[in-house]
Amino acid sequence: MSQSKQKIPTEVEQNLFLPVSAQDLKDRGINQLDFVFISGDAYVDHPSFAAAILGRHLEAHGYSVGVIAQPNWKDVEAFKILGRPRLAFLVSAGAMDSMVSNYTANNKPRSSDVYAHGGEPGHRPDRALITYVTKVKQAYKGIPVLIGGIEASMRRTAHYDLWSNTVRRSILLDSKADLLMYGMGEHSILECAERLEAYSYLEPSEAAKGIDFSGIRGTCWRTGKKAELPTISTNAIGKTQAPIILPTYEEISERDKTSNTPTENGKIAFAKSFKIQEQNTDAMSAHILIEQSESRYVIQEPPAFPLSTAEFDAVMELPYTRRWHPMYDSPAKNGKTGVPALSEVLFSLVSSRGCFGACSFCAITFHQGRRIQSRSHESLIREATLLTHHPDFKGYIHDVGGPTANFRNDACEKQKKCGACTDKECLGVHPCSNLKVDQSDYIALLRKLRAIPGVKKVFIRSGIRFDYLMLDKDKTFLEELCKYHISGQLKVAPEHASNHVLELMRKSTHSVYEQFSEEYAKMNKKLGLKQYLVPYYIASHPGCTIEDAIELALYLKKTHFIPDQVQDFYATPGSLSTAMYYSELNPSTMEPLYVAKGAHERHIQRALLQFNRPENHKLVREALEIAGRMDLINELR
Repeated sequence: MSQSKQKIPTEVEQNLFLPVSAQDLKDRGINQLDFVFISGDAYVDHPSFAAAILGRHLEAHGYSVGVIAQPNWKDVEAFKILGRPRLAFLVSAGAMDSMVSNYTANNKPRSSDVYAHGGEPGHRPDRALITYVTKVKQAYKGIPVLIGGIEASMRRTAHYDLWSNTVRRSILLDSKADLLMYGMGEHSILECAERLEAYSYLEPSEAAKGIDFSGIRGTCWRTGKKAELPTISTNAIGKTQAPIILPTYEEISERDKTSNTPTENGKIAFAKSFKIQEQNTDAMSAHILIEQSESRYVIQEPPAFPLSTAEFDAVMELPYTRRWHPMYDSPAKNGKTGVPALSEVLFSLVSSRGCFGACSFCAITFHQGRRIQSRSHESLIREATLLTHHPDFKGYIHDVGGPTANFRNDACEKQKKCGACTDKECLGVHPCSNLKVDQSDYIALLRKLRAIPGVKKVFIRSGIRFDYLMLDKDKTFLEELCKYHISGQLKVAPEHASNHVLELMRKSTHSVYEQFSEEYAKMNKKLGLKQYLVPYYIASHPGCTIEDAIELALYLKKTHFIPDQVQDFYATPGSLSTAMYYSELNPSTMEPLYVAKGAHERHIQRALLQFNRPENHKLVREALEIAGRMDLINELR
């Protein structure tokens, strides 16, 4: 660091981290924290990490919050280092489901964890929420425990679990937590805090009745009393509606007693349940959902309302240090320092949340919803300007985006009043006639960011929907994308070449990708640039047959592109594709699907996408024999 930067600390350098130790509490004169946040990730104080966002958000509203990051789950004392909080423990498995973090799509242990000290694996347990809550309750009897994050959100009702190959109960029941917060938690966590605060002032006789968490949007609560179930509610547009009763856990998990395999009735019930849940992911129209599991009930309140632009700005501009905690400056056991995940986002800007693309294999719709929440230009400019003062900033903003970078507005005007449609797709194979295609706001934002003193280039690295781009008759965005916002290559996700598979994925037809590829090449030629597309593909998606995989292999052969990396379909909780994988049905139509489940066939489908590798020749030959297409044996080499 230069002498001038030592003399004049930036605003970032002056900020304090949230407390992580008893010494921190002593130094700040805190006798007892209001909340203790336990995270399966290392503590990085940056607005891309949940512990930082929600901790700072609570702090901004007058609550004190400490963080226990990646505690030693084998030692209950590790959960006592900040003492008993006054109001509650907040528990998250981290930015990823702990099983996804720990294992690959083919169930092999991962060799690294970018959310851990030094990138070392092994710093979080399998099924982290269950383990963490168990330890907290051992450490402090009677303390309220609230769970949240992606693991809680995707497992909030009964769900298929790939790693045990079973349908598991709601994680609210299995963890024995007091409340589950799903989705983006800024609204729900404040309402929970208010309930907990009010409870703390009750007389002992009243407090003995327990905390009433019912009615808080974006949460799930449990009860063993049928009399406590809600019977009616009013949605956001003033319509009175009854709760929807989902198929029971026993119905959707039914297995044949002889073969111990899922029954057809169980698969049908599972698919029906998922369809109902997906139709109730919008805050404007969603019903209360009730799922029975033996003698207990899980009640899912409607989703929390999206953040307004002002609220989103405020959350993202809280006083983050934008660094990993100094405890990670020393080397981990592997000799590496820091937390690798920070490098991916340190000089990136989150401009939006939500996605109306609603790809089948993606859980964003289930977690963030289809409504788009966008930050203001002014807020993003302030953050970008702040980045230019960072001692390691070299002039490059690495990304400006969200789940889909070029979505900055709702899909249509109707969504503002009524929410997203429950029975129509916005984009997909057949884009809705009401879809409003407008990238002008994003173009204006990017122009302003490029003009900031000290910014040399603004990249777009989060995904863009090329099918949405192709619907825009104005080619300004495509031109400026090629001219200013990529460097040599653009990563896109056509995912497959078979229209049959693409429809199941809720992606556009393959011809749209081919048209985009042509437009992209023409634009770069016009600009005098040599830039390429790097497409991503998924192998073994539900519904994909060997014939479909051969079709994709032939397309790759024709276009002279063999991917270095292929994504194997990963049946993670909370996605439509996972519901297809387990039920072998399309929940949208209830039609049967072919699903490649065995490891061998998954390897065959993957090998077809990389047919030119010598180690894959035997598997490619086997695939052609199965499909009766030995006429292609000389083609796919």
